[in-house]
Amino acid sequence: MRTTLSRALLHLVVAAGAVITLFPFLWLVRSALMEDGQIFVSPPEWLPDPFAWHNFSDSLTARPFGRYFLNTLTIEAVVVPGVLLVGALSAFAFARLRWRGRNPVFAVLLSALMLPYAVTLVPTFIGWQHLGLVGTYVPLTLPAWFGVGQIGSIFLMRQFFLTIPRELDDAAYMDGASPFTVFWRIVLPLSKPVLIVVGIFTFIGVWNDFLNPLIYLADTNRFTLALGLASFQGVYSAQWGYLMAASTVVIAPIIAVFFLAQRHILEGITLTGLKG
Repeated sequence: MRTTLSRALLHLVVAAGAVITLFPFLWLVRSALMEDGQIFVSPPEWLPDPFAWHNFSDSLTARPFGRYFLNTLTIEAVVVPGVLLVGALSAFAFARLRWRGRNPVFAVLLSALMLPYAVTLVPTFIGWQHLGLVGTYVPLTLPAWFGVGQIGSIFLMRQFFLTIPRELDDAAYMDGASPFTVFWRIVLPLSKPVLIVVGIFTFIGVWNDFLNPLIYLADTNRFTLALGLASFQGVYSAQWGYLMAASTVVIAPIIAVFFLAQRHILEGITLTGLKG
C-alpha cells in the first residue's frame, strides 16, 4: 500500500512538473492563434475567439523566412560536421592515445568551461573585424572546425570512448593499424549513440543561436531564423501575433527532431560512462 501511494505521489509530481514545463509552449500556441488585442487581456483568455489562422501565413510572408531557413541550414551544414569530426578526433586523442601531459592538458581544457562567453566576445569580434570577415558566415562556421566552443562535446565523446574495450585497439595495432585507422574503423563505428547526441545538440544550438548572428550579420539577406523572428519586434511596438505564429513554426522542426531521436538521445547519454 505504501509503495503504491509513493508511486502515485511520484507520478503526480512528475505530471505537475510536465504541466509547468509545457505552459510556455501552450501559451505560445494559444497566442499564435489570437489577434494582438486579445493576447494580453486581463484576465487572460485561453481559447481564441475567433481563431486567427491568418497569423501563420501572414507572418511567413511578411518576412522572407524561406531565405532565413536556407541561411540557417547553410550554417548547420558546415558546423555540425565540423563539431562531429574535430570533436571526435580530439576526444580520441584524450581517451585512446597515450602521450605525456594528456591529463593536465585535458584539465586545462575543462577549466575553459568556467570562462564566461562575454569575456571572449569583444576580442573575438575585433579579431574577425581585422580579418574583414564580419558580415559573413565565416565567424559562425569556421570555429567549429578548430574545436572552438566544443569543450562539452569533446568531454561527452571522450567519456564514451573510454567505455570501449581497449583490447580492440591493441589487436588492431598488432595487425599494423595506425591510430587513425583505429579511430576510423573501430572507435567511430562503435560510437554512433554519442555522435547522434552531439549532432542533435549541435543542430539545436545552431538553430536557436541568436547572439552570434546578431553580432556578425548586418545584411538582412543573410539573417538566420532567430534574427528573422526578432525583426517582428520594432522600436515602439511588436507584432505579437505574427511573432508567436512564426515562433511556433520555427520551433516545430526542433520538437520533431527531439521526438524522433529521443531514443537515441537517451541511449547515448545512458551509455556515456564516467570512466577516467
